[in-house]
Amino acid sequence: METDCGVTWHDSFLKACPSRQVLDMIADKWALLAICALTDGPMRFGELRRRLDGISQKVLTQTLRTLERDGLVHRRVYPTTPPKVEYSLAALGHSVLGLTVQLRAWAEEHTSAVEAARVAYDERELVAV
Repeated sequence: METDCGVTWHDSFLKACPSRQVLDMIADKWALLAICALTDGPMRFGELRRRLDGISQKVLTQTLRTLERDGLVHRRVYPTTPPKVEYSLAALGHSVLGLTVQLRAWAEEHTSAVEAARVAYDERELVAV
């Protein structure tokens, strides 16, 4: 979005703001976990798939393509037979890494509290019905 003086700004509360697409991508569970998994360095597809327990081959492929297209992940193909492909964080991926690691840590630390809140809520809803 552009102001009258030509300066670009974004307000993700606005429906048409392109920053919403960026938020959608970063907030995706598999994208966040893939970025976190690449913290320690390059990984091959199979390594990533084993690390991201429960992800399908199709979803991992789509996630990596999205992250590569958006400039967060770099895909490197080595000229070998069979071809060796590695994925690593690009500069933009490193810039968001702190946030993704913090979100993951928060989720792991507060899972019990969230589960307890859900149980309490569900019990209140049953009584109200």
